[in-house]
Amino acid sequence: MPKQSSSQFLSPEILSRLKSLEMKARLVVEGFIAGLHRSPYHGFSVEFAEYRQYMPGDPIQHIDWKVYAKSDRFYIKEFEEETNLKAYLLVDCSRSMAFTADNRINKLNYSLQLAAALGFLMLKQRDAVGLVNFAEKINSYIPPRSASSHLHVLLREMEKFKASEKTDIAATLHEMAERIKRRGLVVLLSDLLDDPTEIIAGLKHFRHKKHEVIVFHILDPRERDFSFPLEARFKDMETGEEINTLPWQIKGDYQKIVAEVCDRFSRECRTSNIDYHPISTETSYDYSLFAYLNKRSRLY
Repeated sequence: MPKQSSSQFLSPEILSRLKSLEMKARLVVEGFIAGLHRSPYHGFSVEFAEYRQYMPGDPIQHIDWKVYAKSDRFYIKEFEEETNLKAYLLVDCSRSMAFTADNRINKLNYSLQLAAALGFLMLKQRDAVGLVNFAEKINSYIPPRSASSHLHVLLREMEKFKASEKTDIAATLHEMAERIKRRGLVVLLSDLLDDPTEIIAGLKHFRHKKHEVIVFHILDPRERDFSFPLEARFKDMETGEEINTLPWQIKGDYQKIVAEVCDRFSRECRTSNIDYHPISTETSYDYSLFAYLNKRSRLY
C-alpha cells in the first residue's frame, strides 16, 4: 500500500476522495489493470531480459560497464519484474496546457491530479508505473517501478512540471514507441492541440507495437463552447501571436472545427482499438476517473 503523501496532487483531501472512489468502485478498481490490459507478463522473475541503450532518467546502477568498455556506449540491463504490466503516463507540458478560464484549474494541473490518481491505483495493484514529461521533446522520464515507495518518486517529479515550450506530441509518441520494448499500457494526458494527423500516426505506432493505449483528451470548457466576452483579444500561448475579434462572429465556425477534430480523434482511435476519453476541467478529476472506470467495466 503506497504511503500517504503531502504532494499537492495527492493531498490528504484528494486521498480521502480517492478512498471514497475506491469504495464506490471496488470491483472496477481491483480489476482495473486485469480488465484493461491482459498482459502476458505474470509471476515473479528477476532474470536478465535484454539490453537497451541508456537514456536520461534511467538508473545508473543498471549500466553494464563491461559492455561500455567494449563499445564505449552506455547500455542498461533490463530484468523481468514482479508485476502484471508496465504503465507509462505521458503528460503534455507544452504552454497551451497552462490555459484556464474563469479561475478554473488549468489543464496541466488537472492532468497531474488525474495521473497521480491513476498511479496511486495502479501501484496498489503492484503494477509498474513510469512517468514522462514532454513538450517539443521528452523533458524527463521516470522508468516504471512497482514498489509502493515509487509513488513518492512520481509525485516529487510531478511537482517540478511546468507548462513551457511549444508542442510536438507526435515526436514523443514515436520516440516512446521505439523505446518501450515489451508490451505495456500507455496513457496520454494532453489537450491534443497539435496536428491531428501526426498525433494519430504516433498513437498507431504504439498499437503497431501491441501496446494498450488510453488517451485522456483534456480541454477547458471555454475551448469547446467559446463563450467569451463581446470583444476579446486572443493570444497563442506557444507562438505569442495575437488577434482581436468579436467572438460571436466566429463562434459557430470555431465550435464546428473543434467538434470535427474531436470526432476525428474519437473515430480514428476507435478504429485502431485506442481508448479515447474526452474530459472537461470543469468536472472534478475523481468523478472523471470513476466515470472512465465505470465505462471500462461495461466494455470488458
